[in-house]
Amino acid sequence: MIIQWFGQSYFKIETKDLVIALDPFSEGTLPFKPPRFKADVLLITHDHPDHNNKKALLGEPFVLEGPGEVEKAGVFIEGIASYHDNHLGRERGLNTIYKITSEELTVCHLGDLGEKMLKEETLEKLAEIDILLIPVGGNYTINAEEAVGIINQLEPKIVIPMHYQIQGSKAKLDSLEKFLKTFGKKAEELEKLVIRKNQLLTETKLIVLKPNL
Repeated sequence: MIIQWFGQSYFKIETKDLVIALDPFSEGTLPFKPPRFKADVLLITHDHPDHNNKKALLGEPFVLEGPGEVEKAGVFIEGIASYHDNHLGRERGLNTIYKITSEELTVCHLGDLGEKMLKEETLEKLAEIDILLIPVGGNYTINAEEAVGIINQLEPKIVIPMHYQIQGSKAKLDSLEKFLKTFGKKAEELEKLVIRKNQLLTETKLIVLKPNL
């Protein structure tokens, strides 16, 4: 499996037979244009401009924009309902968490999660997560301390932070450094993550991906 990050919450996940895109941002969100590529599946966590730019994708991908289940080319995807805030969605509405299982690996993309702690029913669905893509920038989502709390709930093998302040961005988010200091683990910085099941460690590893432009 290969995972690339393009800034904000925009990811590309390549499996043996499938290319998945998650939360492509619109032009003007970041100080660079959203990269374009051909995808088989597009997952959108919520309908905000920095997450729902369908035009960024080439081809005609299958689109999932909320809770539900789909299986494509041996890849199982589950959308799980959650809230964009910690007040049952009354402030920012709904958010979809995506759980992707392929090649014996399970990836979880939390989208713009705003819940300070995951509900028991959500935790049951997210048991045994290998790779966690988690927002850490606060303001619109969980902040650094809350992110660490959710990491402790899920106990993933790999943590990849997302949705934090990038120089030149108009979004008012906390810095990556604030999360790194709060989490207290040394990060490995990569252009992309290339991973197999047998390469996972027993303890949680922190990986920071550079935006692929």
